[in-house]
Amino acid sequence: MINQTTLVGRLTKDPQLKNTSDGTAYSQITLAVNRNFRNQAGDFHTDFVTLTLWRKNAENTVIYCRKGSVIGVVGRVQTRSYENQQQRVYTTEIVAESVKFLSGKAQETSSSQEQAFL
Repeated sequence: MINQTTLVGRLTKDPQLKNTSDGTAYSQITLAVNRNFRNQAGDFHTDFVTLTLWRKNAENTVIYCRKGSVIGVVGRVQTRSYENQQQRVYTTEIVAESVKFLSGKAQETSSSQEQAFL
């Protein structure tokens, strides 16, 4: 079976690093991805895709990317469900296996932030 997706899009907000209870770093981001075709009005629709980044992918994305940064992601589709107070909620997300930073300008501004960490 094959479960792989490739997306290129822009971050909708600055990524934030979080940690699980056992200390594993992760980040949940939303990627705005334009569709490849125009609607009847001549406009492109945009899909907003939820992604989960783990460990170094999450840490590096938080360091090097900001809202509007263009990134490429290769990952897999994953579904899960949970109970809230009223009903069972089903979610679908992309779990990133590889992340490429494609917008040079955002990386330049964050390189000074990286040096502040050193």
